[in-house]
Amino acid sequence: MIRLLLFTCLLIGEGLWGQPPAVSCSPDDRQAFDRLLRDLPPNKGFPVGRATVMAGQALLGTPYTANTLEVSEEEPLVVNFSGLDCTTFVENALVLGRMQVLGQTDWEAYLQALEEVRYRGGERAGYASRLHYFSEWIHDNARKGLVANVTADLGGVLVSKTIDFMGTHRERYPLLAREESYAQILQMEKDLRDIPVYVLPVNEIAAWEPDLTDGDIIALATDIPGLDVTHTGIALRLPDGRIHLLHASTLGQVMITEEPLAAYLQKVRGLTGIMVARPLQPFP
Repeated sequence: MIRLLLFTCLLIGEGLWGQPPAVSCSPDDRQAFDRLLRDLPPNKGFPVGRATVMAGQALLGTPYTANTLEVSEEEPLVVNFSGLDCTTFVENALVLGRMQVLGQTDWEAYLQALEEVRYRGGERAGYASRLHYFSEWIHDNARKGLVANVTADLGGVLVSKTIDFMGTHRERYPLLAREESYAQILQMEKDLRDIPVYVLPVNEIAAWEPDLTDGDIIALATDIPGLDVTHTGIALRLPDGRIHLLHASTLGQVMITEEPLAAYLQKVRGLTGIMVARPLQPFP
């Protein structure tokens, strides 16, 4: 009950009893949520992949904004509909899509679902509890039954790579100045060694395109040492019959690639392939 009260009452600024806010947002974000829900009426039983695409399309034109989650060491649940990066775009499209299928329209349900998707085990417990690496994001949300990692089924191969970019580039992450947070990140990276990572090689993506479906979450794997993924988006099959990428582009906003996914990926420097997470149909 207290948790629900915090979700309902707290916005940007000081929380109850002088504590940090549980939710960081603005009245404009709440209004944006209400507008989105009006545009996305409940579609109980609707395919969740298609609902995820519809939610993503409702966010078209939203400005690209980096580092919107880097608010404070207390790690409030950040809601920001005025600016999205590639990961927060995917998270919001998935959450809003699932809400359509479940027939949910209330703010508290949205906040709880967003926290479930964004944090390890669905529990927000500080900066290190956030799913910073997208390979772990896929793994954790698969364990929670929200997505299925279909990369191996699509021809993905097991890769051996140490994921430790945050720990080895501490200076790039201001919130790692706190020793406790840094130690937790190092432990998290150590734990990641036990998670198998599959990648569909870049030269095989075109051949497997017919097996991609609307709403598949696409993660771009990179050859950058210590890093797993550099960009994410959502698969969308257009009238040309080809899969395109719906994503929060660093070019400036949420958009759909003009060229099909396979052609778009040919232009991405350092790309080794993709990971694919398929949203799973929620049950009431």
